[in-house]
Amino acid sequence: MTTTAFQRVYTRIENITKATVTLMAGGVGNDELATVGGRLAQVVKIAGDEVTLQVFAGTEGIATDDEVVFHGEPPVLRVGDALAGRFFNAYGLPIEGGEQPEGEPRQIGGPTVNPFRRLQPSELIATGIAGIDLNNTIVTGQKIPFFADPDQPYNQVMATVALRAQADKIILGGMGLTNDDYLYFKNVFENAGALDRIVSFVNTTEDPPVERLLVPDMALTAAEYFAVDKGQKVLVLLTDMTLYADALAIVSNRMDQIPSKDSMPGSLYSDLSKIYEKAVQLPSGGSITIIAVTTLSGGDITHAIPDNTGYITEGQLFLRGDSDTGKVIVDPFRSLSRLKQLVIGKKTREDHPQVMNAAVRLYADAAGAKTKLENGFDLSDYDERALAFAKDYSAHLLAIDVNIAIDEMLDTAWRLFAKYFSPAETAIKQELIDKYWAATAAAN
Repeated sequence: MTTTAFQRVYTRIENITKATVTLMAGGVGNDELATVGGRLAQVVKIAGDEVTLQVFAGTEGIATDDEVVFHGEPPVLRVGDALAGRFFNAYGLPIEGGEQPEGEPRQIGGPTVNPFRRLQPSELIATGIAGIDLNNTIVTGQKIPFFADPDQPYNQVMATVALRAQADKIILGGMGLTNDDYLYFKNVFENAGALDRIVSFVNTTEDPPVERLLVPDMALTAAEYFAVDKGQKVLVLLTDMTLYADALAIVSNRMDQIPSKDSMPGSLYSDLSKIYEKAVQLPSGGSITIIAVTTLSGGDITHAIPDNTGYITEGQLFLRGDSDTGKVIVDPFRSLSRLKQLVIGKKTREDHPQVMNAAVRLYADAAGAKTKLENGFDLSDYDERALAFAKDYSAHLLAIDVNIAIDEMLDTAWRLFAKYFSPAETAIKQELIDKYWAATAAAN
């Protein structure tokens, strides 16, 4: 071993696997960064003086006498207001050149906020997407995933949320993005003039997959700076957590660990939890809200990734194609925000809970009518009206391309009720009928 300044250099590697190297070294810390034969690596296991490093770009071509240089610190992000408007890689370095922003270096992947410093979430965070804000309202400090098939436009939805969400800062963590997706996010943000409130950390398909493991921690370290230090309302968008979990599996398999369900590592639950549990509402008014995409394999909700995610998060948002309108919608039957009751009718208009429930019930009646039709039964007049309502409801309120304010969502629902049903058929309280029905009926 030789020592240069604060770096320790070793030239004897004991063991090499597809993703890791093992050597004898002293004074090494957990998660410490190193370079192995010039390639960036990170400490993943310490057993006495035996240290195992994960080499991000893989170990092919590394020899047992290559230099291993320990950096003396884990991955850090320099936090500061200068992060806003920039795109960074998984190591927190600017993607397209430019100066590295100045700021205080902070270790990524730190502990979550102490429970005693947390408040119950109570502030609405509007996304502008009717299928979310009307039926599955999200609150600050919540953690909730999108479940979507790989061919659905979930990244476009995330970009829309980034532009429309009522938040002080948006932090995007992109994992395994194609170059087209990366450029899409970049162009959308630039063209909308929204870069001043967006910070992006991106791993593309051209980068080593294992680097994806750093992206959520980078994004959340930036989020904690703006939420805790600056007292801001921060929304973190992570896409795609399935690719993150796949990277976990790559490392686990290359380290010859016994896989668990669906070839995932046994640590999957805790690995996902340490990300999602960073969501918090702080007494200072700052908050971190997390919306993450989990792509499904063949729509399989029982796969280990969505299954574990469902236990950790506070609901889920399902995207699906709607055959009646040809649009992608937020499915009202399979979507759920477990915290929406904290804000609907309190931070939103008084009629919100009743309108939401009536619309979903009438949509369910339409689903029943469709089943009758498919089985050759005659439809009643009510069935016909319910089917017509469902088509309009999908097109004007559930579709992901509907971007309007919550009051306009409610007014749209009232207009659809008045168009297809009598007041009694909606089962909405009479005082709300008296207040809102006449005006919306006149609008029709």
